[in-house]
Amino acid sequence: MINNYSTILVAVDGSKNSELALQNAVAIAKEKQASLYLLSVIDENAISHSSYAFSKVLAEEKEALEKELLKSIYFATEEGLDDVTPIVEIGNPKELIATTIPANHSIDLIVIGATGKGQIQSNQLGTTTSHVVQYAPCNVLVVK
Repeated sequence: MINNYSTILVAVDGSKNSELALQNAVAIAKEKQASLYLLSVIDENAISHSSYAFSKVLAEEKEALEKELLKSIYFATEEGLDDVTPIVEIGNPKELIATTIPANHSIDLIVIGATGKGQIQSNQLGTTTSHVVQYAPCNVLVVK
């Protein structure tokens, strides 16, 4: 690889493609001795339309994401990474992954699955992934 990545962001949501993205991000971070940021986003729009109480759904979703993040942190540290930072955010996944988090943490590579949790598998990229590829200020590795 030509680029000398020092800060890598990987979006994780528990889907098969995000697990593959995590594996690729960890391998690159090890090779480049880079910092790895693990991001899980609670989609504000998805839970605000729930028939359950917003706070209950939010708490359940946050707990589920934190469990996934713990698994991801464990995997990354078992692979030998020392500099792993978990981030849980509430908001628009497209914007958080593509622009907000990269700007706030000087990310120079985003690793993301082609489709995520809840996406119908197809030959096209998921809408979040497409947005990230189009608007990210840095390189994006899409993992299938």
